[in-house]
Amino acid sequence: MLLPAVLRMPAPSTLEIRSRAHAGVSVRAPGRLHLGFLDPSGSLGRRFGSLGLVIENFETEIEIMAANADDISADTPAARAEIGRIAQHLQRLREHTGLHEPVALRLRQTLPAHAGFGSGTQLALAVGHAFARWHGLAPPSATLAHWLARGQRSGIGIAGFDAGGLLLDGGPGADGATAPLLARLAWPNDWRVVVVLDAGQYGLSGHAEARAIATLPEMAQAQAADLCHQVLMRVLPGAASGDFAAFAAGINHVQALLGAHFAPAQGGSAWTSLAVGRLMQWIGTRFGTAAAIGQSSWGPTGFACVPSAIAAQQLVDAARQAGVVDASLELRIVTGRNHGAVLSGPQPP
Repeated sequence: MLLPAVLRMPAPSTLEIRSRAHAGVSVRAPGRLHLGFLDPSGSLGRRFGSLGLVIENFETEIEIMAANADDISADTPAARAEIGRIAQHLQRLREHTGLHEPVALRLRQTLPAHAGFGSGTQLALAVGHAFARWHGLAPPSATLAHWLARGQRSGIGIAGFDAGGLLLDGGPGADGATAPLLARLAWPNDWRVVVVLDAGQYGLSGHAEARAIATLPEMAQAQAADLCHQVLMRVLPGAASGDFAAFAAGINHVQALLGAHFAPAQGGSAWTSLAVGRLMQWIGTRFGTAAAIGQSSWGPTGFACVPSAIAAQQLVDAARQAGVVDASLELRIVTGRNHGAVLSGPQPP
């Protein structure tokens, strides 16, 4: 069932809005890695289904407060590139809520765009929740995502905003309903992720992404069943029990199958960035199931999950010593994030 097009809760008065205006509202929304699909072709009738991990140290941060006229500003060149999209989000939010009080909205920082972090969904939800809380409202993230046309293929960005952790969704419904969250596990405290960025490359998005998916060959049902089996009986149990080898074996198998499936849309390669691909392949050969490697969504970002902070630093040091870290790459060691976005400011009544 589609979500309601109109917010069904009392709108605040102008006096109530102005009484909160001096405080303002801020939202810090986390980035996520997309670890793979379950059934990209819908061999049993339900397409996609996504596995994802919310991570620390990658965020979109929004502030909103009162103004005499709308004012959208940004602190960085990457953030300034999102001003037009923010204006569109504000317009849609006003259409759905009927609230038109002018606001000043400042984008402090943003996730890397078209890089595999779910930047579009996190920006939309950050703007949506900031706007709603500043007006004294508390709509669910799924409602805001529906209003702002997010979550049409994956629900892990929405669930990640709310709760963080290692997430599995069941794919969007045939009626367009947001993908249901099937499982949410806490990421083990000791495990780390080496995130590999290539700022000179971009993954597919928007219409280009839709065209690419439409032209890919159908994935055989046996392969989709294999993906589901790997996730259900290796990846999730491994994370739940702290069995890193099982988790890594499952992720590596899933990424190998999906990399081959999506390669025709990526120039014949499982990797959007050849530099990321060379490094990740070296890690796979060198570390085996001591590392879970892959590309997040359409990339170019790669990831290597390892069982400890020491292992993460050893991996980075070994890769640099081996000369397999291209000058275009940036490596960051992060933890999984077991909580969602951070909102501050007046609480809705």
